[in-house]
Amino acid sequence: MKVQINKIIEILKEIYPSLQEPIVTEVAREGNPFFVLISTILSLRTKDKTTKEATQKLLSVAKTPNEMLKLTQEQIAKLIYPVGFYNVKAKNILEVCKILVEKYDSKVPDSIDDLLSLPNVGRKTANLVLSKGFNIPAICVDIHVHRISNRLGIVKTKTPVQTEFELMKVLPKQYWIEYNDLLVPFGQNICTPISPFCSKCKLSFICPKIGVKSSR
Repeated sequence: MKVQINKIIEILKEIYPSLQEPIVTEVAREGNPFFVLISTILSLRTKDKTTKEATQKLLSVAKTPNEMLKLTQEQIAKLIYPVGFYNVKAKNILEVCKILVEKYDSKVPDSIDDLLSLPNVGRKTANLVLSKGFNIPAICVDIHVHRISNRLGIVKTKTPVQTEFELMKVLPKQYWIEYNDLLVPFGQNICTPISPFCSKCKLSFICPKIGVKSSR
């Protein structure tokens, strides 16, 4: 399986430049864990284009937890609209920033346990912050990573959490940080949930699920 995984990663890297990279990857180039945390919170159930615009608007006004706390929930909601659940996310952002200021000296923690203790921060968000914000090896599993890892036969799991822990066993650690980056745009544009583009997929010769649900 290791040889197959290496080949899969190699091909995904070849495909990647032709696809739109995830917004969190773009934000991570700033080298600021807080930016990664905010963009990830905003990205939940929201398209990348909308997330990008909302992230840029919000961070142009408040770049730190302290600055964010100077805004009201209504102001944040207005800045991030129309991301999904913008009112709820505005509230969550304020709650998270309050804890960061009071408990972590206005800094984003770099441990999985501390990140998971933050309100409404799950494993996907925590692992993205670790990997993209701190460059700490962590596997972020979203719906695309979960679906494609199972389609390709890398794992055989029923939930994203199960996928994360199984990938930790079989995926070489050198790929942990970039794995989400490579699979998300691939899953959005080629290996889609319904009617994937199997006919033009460069991984079709590896994929054991080829043609099962494809109509293209």
